[in-house]
Amino acid sequence: MTAHHNDTNTDTNTDTNNDTDTDTDLDTFRTELQRLRSLDVPTHGGSTFAYVYDSGRPDVDGLGLEALAMFGESNGLDPTAFPSLLAMERDLVAMAGEFTGAPAGFVGTVTSGGTESILLAVQTARDARPDVSNPSMVIPSTAHAAFHKAAHYFGVRAVVVPVGADHRADVDAMAAAIDGSTVLLVGSAPSYAHGVIDPIEALGRLALDRGVRLHVDACIGGWVLPFLDTAAPWNLGVAGVTSLSVDLHKYAYTPKGVSVLLHRDPSLRLPQFFACADWPGYTMLNSTTQSTRSGGPLAAAWAVTRAHGRSGYAELARRAHRAAVTFADAVPEPLEVVAAPESTLVAVASRDPQVDVLVVVDEMQARGHYVQAQLAYGDTPATMHLSMSAASLDVIDAVIAALRESVEAARELGPVTVDPGLAEAARSLDPATLSDADFDGLIALAGLAADGGQPALPTRMAEVNALLSVATPALRERLLVAFLDRLTR
Repeated sequence: MTAHHNDTNTDTNTDTNNDTDTDTDLDTFRTELQRLRSLDVPTHGGSTFAYVYDSGRPDVDGLGLEALAMFGESNGLDPTAFPSLLAMERDLVAMAGEFTGAPAGFVGTVTSGGTESILLAVQTARDARPDVSNPSMVIPSTAHAAFHKAAHYFGVRAVVVPVGADHRADVDAMAAAIDGSTVLLVGSAPSYAHGVIDPIEALGRLALDRGVRLHVDACIGGWVLPFLDTAAPWNLGVAGVTSLSVDLHKYAYTPKGVSVLLHRDPSLRLPQFFACADWPGYTMLNSTTQSTRSGGPLAAAWAVTRAHGRSGYAELARRAHRAAVTFADAVPEPLEVVAAPESTLVAVASRDPQVDVLVVVDEMQARGHYVQAQLAYGDTPATMHLSMSAASLDVIDAVIAALRESVEAARELGPVTVDPGLAEAARSLDPATLSDADFDGLIALAGLAADGGQPALPTRMAEVNALLSVATPALRERLLVAFLDRLTR
């Protein structure tokens, strides 16, 4: 978990009297919106390395926002009422298919984001096999957490297989995990945590041999890898790949939230659709998990992708990749890059226990560069994660200089330590046995509560993340759920 490095009061309890009259000054609300927006990390400038992506083209960004507003009140629920959205969706799917090596006859659907695309891929694989009473999917341990969410939602058991020493899917281990309940295999291009591409060709052969579907999660790489000469085979052009997801609100640089889920042919996609006529209202017909969905993000994506075009995206991809490689090559001792960046992602660990990478994350954020902490998992230590954008190349020298300063500051501060008794408790506590009051106490111990016990966003996260790192994944999940619950009350 990460937090924004500011001390600004985030109280949003403003006067929202619904009885306003025509004399209301709307600029008052615009001013308040600007104040609230100032609390957030910047979405442009190239120094926010998580959650947002910056092309460095404000003119194209402006076009996207115009389209977002123009179609914000349209509704993708019914294409007969809004045929414009259907036309734009077809165009987006066609471009995604072109970029990802889709064969003739492929089909696709625009979704709200990568998680929804993954959810639909899992749901479709499940519903395509009604003969399997207890379906499962075989996924590498580096597969995105959205697959675990899909398992939770749809009752498709996730069989998690450890990856190899190179952080890539272990094909032999995945083959051994397949049984009669398996309805889906998963590979990443690349995996989010380490930025490496799974052996998709070998997974495709395995999928064909065993007669199961193979989904490639290219949500973060699918709009970059087509333009990098170094990319290993990864897309729908690989035999055995039946579906692929790619997010446009990442490296297509469109406003949130737009993703595309592609299937090799219509028969593979058909179980994705939902229809219900067994009620007295309109016949519900959905291609995604949503019914009503604003046409704004779709229209914005259509406009932005047309404005950049293939040649524009080729240059943007090269710039983002160059930023990743430049940064990785400059990482100072005792930090080390976990894996050479194959796309735009860089994960950095520390070889020296006296230079705590979680402290480095805080120090980078204090210097205006928003990077992401990834907590320790299994044999993998905690890491600092950066998703480079095209605009990051313009500031990469300043980022590298800030990293060197942050390493020295972390060395002077020393590592974050967790009280041994608290660490042992974090490793041994069963979250199922804890009461609401127990979680209140743990939230306070984790440093996630302000005076009076109310939850608060901390300005530095190293101490919090150090405690979360020693907790079991189950306790970590429950503690953060409890914090989110209280934060949103």
